[in-house]
Amino acid sequence: MRSTSIRLIDPSDAPALAESHSRDRQVYARWLPARPEEFYTPDGQATVITSLLESHARGLAWPGVVVVGGTVIGQVTISSILRGPFQKGFLGYWIASRHQGLGHTSRAVGMALRIAEDELALHRLEAHTQLENLASQAVLRKHGFRSWGVAHEHFYADGAWRDELFWERKLGEGPAAPGAPAR
Repeated sequence: MRSTSIRLIDPSDAPALAESHSRDRQVYARWLPARPEEFYTPDGQATVITSLLESHARGLAWPGVVVVGGTVIGQVTISSILRGPFQKGFLGYWIASRHQGLGHTSRAVGMALRIAEDELALHRLEAHTQLENLASQAVLRKHGFRSWGVAHEHFYADGAWRDELFWERKLGEGPAAPGAPAR
């Protein structure tokens, strides 16, 4: 099996991300918001990447891609970074459907936890999952996240308001995240 890595997103990732989003559009309809047609094109992804890198330059995000064997297979992003008394961010991730079930998501989340703690010096990460997204919940649990509540009708996707489970992980507690490089 090829090893999983993550790195900062780059404008050259636009075609690969557009292809994955386009191919998995229906697969992820239940989990993601509706997007304009432009989103599914390389130019649309270039616009998204530019925005993500601007947020990164302002210290508000760490937008990454998940890479296996030199191929971009998904994204992992720490966004909505708050400094001051909070020192927290929001974790989001996805893996192209053809690469799911191989441990890439878990390894990418483990590496993102190390970046959040070691590079970004965050105290806490938060995440949300829809109640039915058991696979994502298993990944979060594996990495020490705890659920702390349900937000009813929190997220609109695929024509309906969806309930979401909120998750938290205080960084610097417990054993190293599985799949993450040693300090």
